[in-house]
Amino acid sequence: MSKAAKSILREPLLHFLLLGAILFAAYEYLNPGSEPDQEAIVISEGQVEALATSFAKVWQRPPTDEELKGLVDQHIKEEIFSREAIKLGLDKDDVVIRRRLQQKMEFVTDDLLSAREPTDEDLQQYLTEHTDAFREEPRFTFSQVFLNPNKPEDQLMTEAQELLASLNGSEALDPAQAGDSTLLPQSMENAAQSRIEYTFGSAFSKDLNQLPIGQWSGPVSSGYGLHLVRLEGRTDGRLPDLAEVREAVRREWENDRRTRAGKQFYDRLLEQYQVSIDWPEGLQSAEEETRTAAN
Repeated sequence: MSKAAKSILREPLLHFLLLGAILFAAYEYLNPGSEPDQEAIVISEGQVEALATSFAKVWQRPPTDEELKGLVDQHIKEEIFSREAIKLGLDKDDVVIRRRLQQKMEFVTDDLLSAREPTDEDLQQYLTEHTDAFREEPRFTFSQVFLNPNKPEDQLMTEAQELLASLNGSEALDPAQAGDSTLLPQSMENAAQSRIEYTFGSAFSKDLNQLPIGQWSGPVSSGYGLHLVRLEGRTDGRLPDLAEVREAVRREWENDRRTRAGKQFYDRLLEQYQVSIDWPEGLQSAEEETRTAAN
């Protein structure tokens, strides 16, 4: 057999055509003299308009009559091939198709849920039950002078006390000229506590709550060393009113409702199936341990 003939025999398209021929012959054998029933494909006016609209969005103009006919012909071809592929089971065990169908089912659920508008009572209840997500952080405005810890402790503390007295003295020392060099910011204005914690560390940010306003204090420790700090302003954290954060609460309410409803929808579907899993040896025990830990 020639190489060309062998190459043709390996072609997937040939295998597909042969399979189709076998199925057709089997049908003729089981139904002699009968004509196959033709399936109806109905292209509605709305579908034609949708095809034209999609074309216009891409090309910024409506399709010509010939282009529209081509779009309809392509739609019919796609429908026929889709139906025939499903008949042959080509949609089975295809990861892409399975995930796409899962997404479409989830979209249907989301569309049903989006029809309901939350009331003010819904949003207020959600805000009350999730205060941590919407509570405003304490904010601070301060300046700091850094003292490098790579010195003997006695010398470091003596230097800190002398520098503190100079900064609070009648002839106040310029903070920019005081202390040791550092890449840390010399001051922060109206900074959220989480940002301060990220920059200086948790111990430093907590100590800011205890400092008096309007004078130099310290030393305050951080992960980098010691600091003399002048606190200029502090705004306590608070839970805002619904009117101030309505859009954020609405967004989170919708996400939470969609997630919970999606889980309930899946759980109801799961009840209709009897699921059995033949775990490979060694994996079943790991799965049981995971479930036990989760509970």
